[in-house]
Amino acid sequence: MKKLIFLFLLISAFSFSQKFKIDTLLTDKISIRAIQVGYGKVWYVGTDSKFGYVNLKEKSDKKQFKLSEKKLQFRTLAQNKQNFYAINIESPAYFFQINKRNLKSKIVFTDTDATAFYDALKFSSNSFGIAFSDPSENQRLNISQTRNGGTNWINCKNCKDFPYLEKGEAAFAASNTNIASAGKYIWMATGGSKSRIYRMKNKDCNWQVFETPFIQGTSSQGIYSIDFYDKDFGIAVGGDYTKQSDNVNNIATTNDGGETWQIQASGQNAGYMTCVKFRPETKGKEIVAVGDQHISFSSDYGKTWTKISGEKNLYACEWLNHDTLILAGKDKIVRIRFE
Repeated sequence: MKKLIFLFLLISAFSFSQKFKIDTLLTDKISIRAIQVGYGKVWYVGTDSKFGYVNLKEKSDKKQFKLSEKKLQFRTLAQNKQNFYAINIESPAYFFQINKRNLKSKIVFTDTDATAFYDALKFSSNSFGIAFSDPSENQRLNISQTRNGGTNWINCKNCKDFPYLEKGEAAFAASNTNIASAGKYIWMATGGSKSRIYRMKNKDCNWQVFETPFIQGTSSQGIYSIDFYDKDFGIAVGGDYTKQSDNVNNIATTNDGGETWQIQASGQNAGYMTCVKFRPETKGKEIVAVGDQHISFSSDYGKTWTKISGEKNLYACEWLNHDTLILAGKDKIVRIRFE
């Protein structure tokens, strides 16, 4: 009986490993930590001021150019109907607008705060976009936002209604996914000395702050990525970048919009994760997460995880559709096609 059970498990694992194919879409000397999909293409930004795309049907159709002559590093990329937006890390932080029609770019805002280091950028609607940076000297949440589709941006780091961060609490510019939106809510996740969730409703800047049981306490620990299936169900992943095999208290889910979190698969996952995404058309049941050392998959709402690939040096991921996952990282963009 034991042999039969072992054989069944072996066949199941082998069968699962054969359910997808990986192919490479782009190789280049670049570190990519933010991607967008749309119009049959994968769009990306990265090191050395590079911005570009690769066509998903014709890999020979690709284009890349530099947003600046300066050697800027980008870890954020977002889009609305008309434009892409990207912000470089480090100060001064330039907000680039790239027209989708002609790919012409321009700077529409500059944050000159000495501590500016933008971690994530997202449009929750065509008009409303929000970006957040490591805290300024006053330790308030450092937010920049637009309410007219990106033409004008307002920095809110001194807004009196914004919450204070604890000393040593910040965020990770890991995959542009420690920010999420669903329904009327926007969430942001922090790490370091404290790993918490910040939630805003109706774009009113009335932020709520929720504690989490996530690993935290040092500058490399905490939540690196979040995703929400709807206004209630969400997931957070991360861990410790300096100890990537550690897998305790690095995955958590919420069923009440981020107010409370439940640790999942502690000690039973592949370790540090930098990006997490719900698979489309699965009602939140199926989830993919990627770390520097692995690609992992959950088919039970994040309760258990299977390492499906040992592909290394991938940081960001985005579903194109139910069957196609795009991943990017060090020197490459790859595609997984599930059969």
